Amino acid sequence: MTDTPDTGPGPERALADAQRAHWQQTYTANPGMYGERPSAPAEYAAGVFAAAGAREVLELGAGHGRDALHFARAGFRVLAADFSPTGLEQLRATAADQGLADRLSVLAHDVRDPLPLPDASVDAVFAHMLLCMALSTGEIEALVAEVRRVLRPGGTLVHTVRHTGDAHYGAGTGHGDDIWEHGGFAVHFFPRELVDRLAEGWHLTDVHPFEEGELPRRLWRITQETPR
Repeated sequence: MTDTPDTGPGPERALADAQRAHWQQTYTANPGMYGERPSAPAEYAAGVFAAAGAREVLELGAGHGRDALHFARAGFRVLAADFSPTGLEQLRATAADQGLADRLSVLAHDVRDPLPLPDASVDAVFAHMLLCMALSTGEIEALVAEVRRVLRPGGTLVHTVRHTGDAHYGAGTGHGDDIWEHGGFAVHFFPRELVDRLAEGWHLTDVHPFEEGELPRRLWRITQETPR
């Protein structure tokens, strides 16, 4: 089920800007809204990254940082990026309180823009439900290309996305390009074809279906590696 897409960059940018404001307001009104316990995908990713010998982890869409803090506690050096300064301020304060400030730094960044990092500069990248935010397919493809650029050869990307089998797919307000807005949050729901396309030129090691939350949300956890 695919709604008729908007044309031109204007509507895409307006939606994404509205979502950034919505997340900023949400983090302000609900400090630490996801709690302190790391997500199950982050616990999995920490094991995968450690087995691969990773030392530096870039998290995209870190929010207030429950997963970034988990990576830091696991011994990684972490760069936590998000487009919400409020979420990152909460993360920075928690890291200081937990004695992790020397292992964790933050970056205010909109993933629609190129990553401000050198080529082949990080060992691993983690993104929990970041790629399925209010991003067009073209913006997602550009972001994955940027992730590949900053990863070292043999580097690992673990990311999760809500897919078209989710109960909210097709519900609420359609913005085209498989993006549906429900309860103020816009989600780009992934068909399997998009997962495979984003992994072209990578080594796709795992696509794991799982559920999370009360709906429950239906997601894929995807693990892929850059060529050595």
